[in-house]
Amino acid sequence: MTALAERLDHITASATMAITARAAAMRASGVDVIPLSAGEPDLPVPDPIKKAAVDAIMADRTGYTAVDGLPALKQAVADKFSRDNALYAGPDQVSVNSGGKHTLFTVFMASLRPGDRVIVPAPYWVSTPAMVRLADGIPDVVPTSAETGFKLTPDALEAAITHRTRWLVLNSPGNPTGAVYTAAELAALGAVLARHPHIWVLSDDIYEHLTFTADGHSTLAAICPDLASRTVTMNGVSKAYGMTGWRIGYCTGPKALIDAMATVQSHSTGNPCTISQIASLAALTGDQTCLAERRAVYQARRDMVMDALPRLPGLSALRPDGAFYIFLDARALIGASAADGTRIEDDTALTRYLLEHAHVALVPGTAFGLGGHVRLSVTAAESRLATALDRLATACNGLR
Repeated sequence: MTALAERLDHITASATMAITARAAAMRASGVDVIPLSAGEPDLPVPDPIKKAAVDAIMADRTGYTAVDGLPALKQAVADKFSRDNALYAGPDQVSVNSGGKHTLFTVFMASLRPGDRVIVPAPYWVSTPAMVRLADGIPDVVPTSAETGFKLTPDALEAAITHRTRWLVLNSPGNPTGAVYTAAELAALGAVLARHPHIWVLSDDIYEHLTFTADGHSTLAAICPDLASRTVTMNGVSKAYGMTGWRIGYCTGPKALIDAMATVQSHSTGNPCTISQIASLAALTGDQTCLAERRAVYQARRDMVMDALPRLPGLSALRPDGAFYIFLDARALIGASAADGTRIEDDTALTRYLLEHAHVALVPGTAFGLGGHVRLSVTAAESRLATALDRLATACNGLR
């Protein structure tokens, strides 16, 4: 067998996708598994967006586009950042990519040199450290805790910075915790970054429209405009409009980096799917009332799970301020045993037990850099979510 690349030595497949695949296999075999593992909205894509895609196909608008996006879509993205985020950049400072994950990956591929370091607060999205390593960078994982709301503090940021630090990754609302940085908290982090002009910021705002706080969503480049020249703000259509499989992400940032991303993309994916771009244009320029309606659904489901926690012995959680996840503290269940002798050695064993016995798929916190926890996605209809909570209550009560 041909030797594999060394860059893969410390990288494993996404735990979220692995668990989702296992749950899908069980469902295919006839097991009634409730998948609460993937970050995939269950609400349908709004009809006008789907119609735009169908119309594009019927009109044979299916050829290649510019590598980093249709000019009309890039303009719509620029307008969206202006409208929603007070970020004012032209379409030449916009990159459109094959999904939000591809946006982040392309940023790192275009900017990291071997040995560059990237500050990644934990818990983190499962793919962030892996993408840094694939781009020959070094992730510097900085733990956060429930005591700080799972948010990076200025002191922790300052302590993590070295002369090789190239990027700070901020994700708000956060995956897996649902943590939301306030404007004041972003300003405090910005004050630290102002003292270190060699550090760039990657602001991952993919859950922007799923913010449940009264103050709404804030993004770093708007709160700290002096940092805009070294900040990339990314977003996409997957979480807001439920367009996960359509694979369109986008970002705005300094033109030199945006141009470099286009070079990378020209030799990797080429342009994002043309049909998906046309549908995304319809999403960004059409009626936006669906966003508030979808947010209300996920907020109600969040409240439903939080209200049910007293019925789930051994599980607790901070109330998330955004996204559609509950990051459950399961440390009280580690070391417990089931009636059949199954021992819960760690959070991975717990998710395996819950999948096999309760037929509910969750993701272990270890995948996000914080063991002893599990992530639950509220991406199922209320009736299915209620059934899942009943099953989890039975399974947790069965552990001693």
